Amino acid sequence: MLALLHTSPVHVPVFDALADADHPGLALRHLVREDLLAGARAAGPEAVAHEVGAVLAGAVAEGATAVLCTCSTLGAVAEKAAPALGVPVLRIDRPMARIAASAGRVVVVAAVESTVGPTAALIREEAAGRDLALRTVLAEGAWELFEAGDREGYLDAVAATADAVTGADVIVLAQVSMADAAERVTNGVPVLAGPRTGLAAAVAATTAAGAAVGNRTG
Repeated sequence: MLALLHTSPVHVPVFDALADADHPGLALRHLVREDLLAGARAAGPEAVAHEVGAVLAGAVAEGATAVLCTCSTLGAVAEKAAPALGVPVLRIDRPMARIAASAGRVVVVAAVESTVGPTAALIREEAAGRDLALRTVLAEGAWELFEAGDREGYLDAVAATADAVTGADVIVLAQVSMADAAERVTNGVPVLAGPRTGLAAAVAATTAAGAAVGNRTG
């Protein structure tokens, strides 16, 4: 079973739909903790690291063989919990960051400030010392629209921010909630979003973990 840690309930149907389309029969367990993002925004991701670990440990105790953190702000602290849990812990944006890191000029678009640092750090990590020109842009006012439930306005605000980007080889949409804005961007720069590639990586990890358990017990 794959457990997903979300910081908004709106992500649940997104990943259910992706699982149905790309991975039929996949068992998902959704854990929604909006308070963890609120805490991270107020005091930084490390301030909620212990609680993130406890949530993930609870999922493992209930049968999860892998965990996917869909919140870019919390991704790094979630990954750090893996050794103590004994199962793969993945962050939704790592496969996307790996693709972005192969480009020369990368612009990260985020809707909340707390996501900017973790996403930029991840892309630099994946670049592994290669030449990389990385900039970050905050979609001003977009998150307020998201919190107000104005999904269309939110996506339009994100797309408008991305459309204003110049001098980039690729644009990274830092948060899962932004993914559908990619199809609204019209400036011709390739746009990356994390949900599909992140889920695929987590499914592969879940399958591998299940096979390893079977080999030990078979």
